[in-house]
Amino acid sequence: MNIMLFLNDNMNIFLMLIAALSLLIGSFLNVVIYRLPRMIQNQWNHECRHYLGLKTPTHDAEPLNLYLPWSHCIHCKRHLKPWHNIPVLSFLVLGGKCAYCKAKISLRYPLVELLSCIASVYVALRFGISWQLVGALLFTWILIALTFIDLDYYLLPDQLTLLLLWIGLLASIYAIFTSSHNAIIGAISGYLVFAVIQFLFKLATGKTGMGQGDYKFLAALGAFLGWQQLPIIILLASFIGVIFGLTHMLIKRQLKSIPLPFGPYLAVAGWISLMWGSDILHLYLHKFIM
Repeated sequence: MNIMLFLNDNMNIFLMLIAALSLLIGSFLNVVIYRLPRMIQNQWNHECRHYLGLKTPTHDAEPLNLYLPWSHCIHCKRHLKPWHNIPVLSFLVLGGKCAYCKAKISLRYPLVELLSCIASVYVALRFGISWQLVGALLFTWILIALTFIDLDYYLLPDQLTLLLLWIGLLASIYAIFTSSHNAIIGAISGYLVFAVIQFLFKLATGKTGMGQGDYKFLAALGAFLGWQQLPIIILLASFIGVIFGLTHMLIKRQLKSIPLPFGPYLAVAGWISLMWGSDILHLYLHKFIM
C-alpha cells in the first residue's frame, strides 16, 4: 500500500508522526539556540585575534559546532545518556534536574520542544500531506530558532535568515506559497523597507533603531510569502511589539527607552501570515477596499 495513501486515510497516525518528529526537531532547535550564537562569537573572536596578530588561547581549541561536543550538562560537563535526552519526557522524569549533579535544567528546553510540537501539528492540520507542509514546517522551525536566539542575544544569524530566504526563493520556483515574481519583489521590498526606515530614523535621531538582521529577516519573509504579505507582517509585528513593550515597561516600572529585539515579533507575525495571511488580506480588501 502506498504510504501517502495510508497516511491520508489515517490522519491520526500522520499527526502522531508529525508530533514525534517535531519533538525531536525541537530538541535539535535547543542545540541550535544554545550553540549557534557561541559558534558565531568564537568565529568573531578568532577573526579579531587573527587581524590583531594575537595567538588563539589553548582553551579555545576544543571544537564547537552543532554536533560536537556531545550533549552534556552545562554545569558539571558530564555527557548525557540517550535516555536523558528524550524530549519533554526526560525533563519530567528527572524533575527538571541534571541526572548527575542535580543542577536545575532550564524550563526553556521542554518549552521549545512543546512549542515545536504544537506549532508543527497545527501546520500539518492546516496543509495536510503536501509540499506546502514541508515548506511550512521548515519555516516554523527556523522561526522558533530565530525567536529565542534574538531574545537571548539580540542577534538574527545570517545562517538562519539567509537559509530561510533561499528556501523561500526555491519554493517560489514551484509556486508552493507564492510565485517567483512575488517572492523576488518580496525579498527586495522586505529588505528595503527596514533599510529606509533605519536610514531616516538615524538621520533624525542619530541613533540606530534596528540591526541589519531585521532587514534580512523581513526579506526572507517576503521571499517565502510574497510581497503582498509584507504590510500584514509589518503591522502585526509592530502591534505585537507595542503591546509587549508597554507590558515590559509596566512590569519593570521603567518609562525610559529600553532596547527590545524585534525578531520575535516578526517571527510571530510571519507565522500568522503563513497560516491566515490570505484570509486576513481578503477580509481587509473586502471590508475596506471593495
